[in-house]
Amino acid sequence: MIDIDQSKTVTQQPGRIVDAHFHIYNDAFPLIENQGFLPSQFLIEDYLHRTKHFNIVGGVIVSGSVQGFDQSYLKAALAVMGPNFVGITNLPSSVSDAEILKLREHRIRGIRVNLKRGVVSGLDNLVDFGKRIWDLAGWHLEMYVDSRELDEVVPKLIKLPKASIDHLGMARSGLSQVQKLAEHGVKIKASGFGRTEVDVAKAVKAIYSVNPDSLMFGTDLPSTRAERPFNVRDIETVCEALGDTKAIDKVFAQNAADFYHLTL
Repeated sequence: MIDIDQSKTVTQQPGRIVDAHFHIYNDAFPLIENQGFLPSQFLIEDYLHRTKHFNIVGGVIVSGSVQGFDQSYLKAALAVMGPNFVGITNLPSSVSDAEILKLREHRIRGIRVNLKRGVVSGLDNLVDFGKRIWDLAGWHLEMYVDSRELDEVVPKLIKLPKASIDHLGMARSGLSQVQKLAEHGVKIKASGFGRTEVDVAKAVKAIYSVNPDSLMFGTDLPSTRAERPFNVRDIETVCEALGDTKAIDKVFAQNAADFYHLTL
């Protein structure tokens, strides 16, 4: 795995980062095998070590497929990380209002719709569910989906009051659909570059051009099941694609802070 200490050689870095997408895996809490896979531990201490050369001012811990519908690890992690870190979790549409409101007290801010790993099998009630959690708790839906499968989903997503898409939509051929979502206010995570076939620089430029408020950077640490792990040069790629200091700060910090109601 590529060591984060390579950040010392990166020539262009943002002044501050809200890491909009990373994972914590702790064997002390329930894990369930997904598609034959269980991750190695990646604790808070590991995350802090891997990001120690960056000015991380906040972030978003995202539940992975192996964590199912359990939030015990997430509550514990958020309690340690502090008030400028929030969580996105997996929950079925049958979850009760009471449970959503209880989880909101633990700084959980949304629900991940994980189509890529089969945690969720369909989108028939997507809009109703998204509107329900928004009206109830101000939550949004986060979509982990291959953008090649977005054709029939786009009309649903743009009806949602608040939504985000992981990893630049994954597929190069789906970039036009991701741009369309960005135009309608959906947030797009510039994350997971080791698991996407997207030309990152081209996608970043294209999405930023249609909506400067859309892109949010995430490390995707520890990059489980990716073809390659997060590399600090991913940061340089995004910085070079954006070009100016204002755009860099928006993508690496301000957009995520606004979306997740974090303090900068």
